[in-house]
Amino acid sequence: MRIGIIGTGIVGVATAGWLQRDGHEVVFLDPREAGEACSFGNAGSISPSAVLPVAMPGMWKRVPKWLLDPDGPLVIRSHYLPVVLPWLMRFLRHSSEAEVTRIASAMRGLLAPVFDAYTPLLQRAGAMSMVRRNGCLYVYSTREMAQKWSWGANLRRGLGVEMQELDAEALFELEPDLRGSFGFGQYAPDNGSTPDPSALVKALYDQAVTDGASHLREEVAGFDITGGSVRAVRLASGEAVELDAVVIAAGAWSARLSGQLGAKVPLESQRGYHVTVEGPGIHLNRNVMAVEQNIMVNPMAMGLRLAGTVELAGLKAAPNYGRADSLLRVGQEMFPSMRTERHTKWMGHRPCMPDSMPVIGAAPKVDNAWLGFGHGHVGMCGGATTGREIANLVAGRAPEIDLAPFAPTRFKQGLFA
Repeated sequence: MRIGIIGTGIVGVATAGWLQRDGHEVVFLDPREAGEACSFGNAGSISPSAVLPVAMPGMWKRVPKWLLDPDGPLVIRSHYLPVVLPWLMRFLRHSSEAEVTRIASAMRGLLAPVFDAYTPLLQRAGAMSMVRRNGCLYVYSTREMAQKWSWGANLRRGLGVEMQELDAEALFELEPDLRGSFGFGQYAPDNGSTPDPSALVKALYDQAVTDGASHLREEVAGFDITGGSVRAVRLASGEAVELDAVVIAAGAWSARLSGQLGAKVPLESQRGYHVTVEGPGIHLNRNVMAVEQNIMVNPMAMGLRLAGTVELAGLKAAPNYGRADSLLRVGQEMFPSMRTERHTKWMGHRPCMPDSMPVIGAAPKVDNAWLGFGHGHVGMCGGATTGREIANLVAGRAPEIDLAPFAPTRFKQGLFA
């Protein structure tokens, strides 16, 4: 079949690789180059342990304090609050212990096979060096402080995630430059990361093109539907591109298109920022999650990346790079000896659902379109498995994981549904 993939981020290119393994012809449809947007600026984590949703038990109590803290993990721009309020109500309803347990269980199914799903694609592209499998660290100022997050850590363990507790000396043996701000850690040995998420995506994209994929660099405006099937995609220029099937993997820009195919989903951009410090003068061997600061620190090819924070302001508002400046200030508190003279800033749109789970499955209105988007903070973690499962659905094979929790039809409609 000739299959159009709308999106050239990690989900789109991984889906292309898996579809090509089945012999399909791939046409990318995206005005952007591959490996840009979130595929460029994410924190680089590739972690089977990243199963916890953003909304956790008791979070609602901390939101007012966060909103008053200029360096806090959450900002809502005042003009956008009336727009995003219904989404926030849905988001907070998924923060009960029962909901978090349900969501984490489903996400474990998606993330546990991440390396198995990446490996054949990376081998084909000659890009195995793009993934490091040397674990990650969750770090805290003290063991006592870690107890505040013990419920989530125990939930991870209950789902089969190995989490080794490290006292200060064991922590510093793994990462000497954590000495000073941190005194306790949890080591997840099965996790990994990429030193360059954009290069990883570009490598998979280049291999897809080498294997016959084409790329139309235009925006998709809609679809020509006849007899319950997509017959063509309609480009913004008015041109119609005939296809046998379609996959929507356009990240934060997916909702408009998926709605045309019967999947009305509450997709929101949790705008994320990073700062990448070149020549920081400190050395880390693996990615480190500073839990109290809510910052992921990853040693990358272009420098030491500090990523985190959530800003709710929609897709059109200009970046507020003060959020990146806040990351740098907190990073300097964490690493007082870090040199910050040379650094870059970035903002991107994380595609987030209120239940922190992506949309993966068939479009409800037609019989030849599939959806894979909404991965939020774990796109690099779940992109390859999503691509594999979409290829299974296209081929009529049984999924290798339980896709029911990710169904595009799981959302009720209504203002505060």
